[in-house]
Amino acid sequence: MERSGIEALLEQVAQGSLTPELALETLIHLPFSEAGEALIDHHRVIRQRFPEAIYGPGKPTAQVGAIVAEMLDRSSAPVILTRSSIEQVEAMSQAAKQRGVAISITETGDTHTAVARSAQDQGRRVLLITAGSADWFVGAEVEAVLSALGLAPTVLKDRGVAGLQRLLSSSDLLASTEGTVVVAGMEGALASVVGGLVAGPVVAVPTSTGYGASLAGVTALLGMLASCAAGVSVVGIDNGFGAAMAMQRALGAGT
Repeated sequence: MERSGIEALLEQVAQGSLTPELALETLIHLPFSEAGEALIDHHRVIRQRFPEAIYGPGKPTAQVGAIVAEMLDRSSAPVILTRSSIEQVEAMSQAAKQRGVAISITETGDTHTAVARSAQDQGRRVLLITAGSADWFVGAEVEAVLSALGLAPTVLKDRGVAGLQRLLSSSDLLASTEGTVVVAGMEGALASVVGGLVAGPVVAVPTSTGYGASLAGVTALLGMLASCAAGVSVVGIDNGFGAAMAMQRALGAGT
């Protein structure tokens, strides 16, 4: 339940169309509820304006289905399943279908990001820029999560520093963006370049893409952390989900 739902509930009690007892029954599960061994934080969307997400690895398929069902039943906020197997996606799809809810599925390398009940688009100007096509497995996760939160980005793919003209050809978008997520492997230099061109917040995501000296993303991570462009924020290697959530916080957006 979101803030608007609680307000509506209180208004019903004030108007006499709902008894305090029934309102209490609705609110009693507000802090959290159980789905097997998982404790679902329903209060997060009120406290932080974004819902808890489901991290797929390590969770039994049946547990994923139970969590999705509980989240769909208790709230109208987006339900986001990340780094999931196809079996977990199918469990989510089944739970959502039983409730008349469609899901969208995005391939993120060897895993998937699945979303049920995306938030309404907020009309914010967000850019997602990837350095190379090999970085898209992370970019796809960023795009899926931002879109689920109502921050669907404009995507610029394959704009790495080896050919800066490809990036500069979109100077109008760079000038007007409210927030930018930069995804890059190798040495991660694209984050500094973009950080020196745009006015809004920049969240940089190092990827594990690259040859030997890239050290599976460590070189890009250190390069981004050492950026000479002031104020560039950096998340962990391949953490597209974290980058999308950081942008949501930076823009003060919420469901």
